[in-house]
Amino acid sequence: MTPSERSHASTGGEPAGGWHALDLVPTAPDTGKVRRWTEAVLANLHEDDLVDVLLVVTELVSNVYDHASFPARLKLRRSTDPCLVAVVTEDASPAAPRLKQSTPDSVRSRGMVIVDRLSRRWGVARQAVGKRVWAVVPCPTTS
Repeated sequence: MTPSERSHASTGGEPAGGWHALDLVPTAPDTGKVRRWTEAVLANLHEDDLVDVLLVVTELVSNVYDHASFPARLKLRRSTDPCLVAVVTEDASPAAPRLKQSTPDSVRSRGMVIVDRLSRRWGVARQAVGKRVWAVVPCPTTS
């Protein structure tokens, strides 16, 4: 595993605080690599739930590459009872994503609409440098 693909591990083999982290590199985005990493981290999720999480991950990571500043990171954590997956992107830009309604002929501006529809809740938290964009995706089929 390369430094950009590390999971923060504690002594029990689980990530520290339950979080898995992937450092995003400021070169051309490799959405396929991010999706494969997400699939590996959430291997025990039912396929229907995994598809929803993958869509949210793809949209939030795409926003980092389209609108944010580096360094940047993707973090995932799964909880049970109820089954939820927390998805977090952190980056160095203070600009928050906006939920914009798109029209049928819009080429872009659907990302946060997808995040909004698939997430139980989502938001933005300012940090000392940059921001954290988070979403909580339910995984009821896995429960």
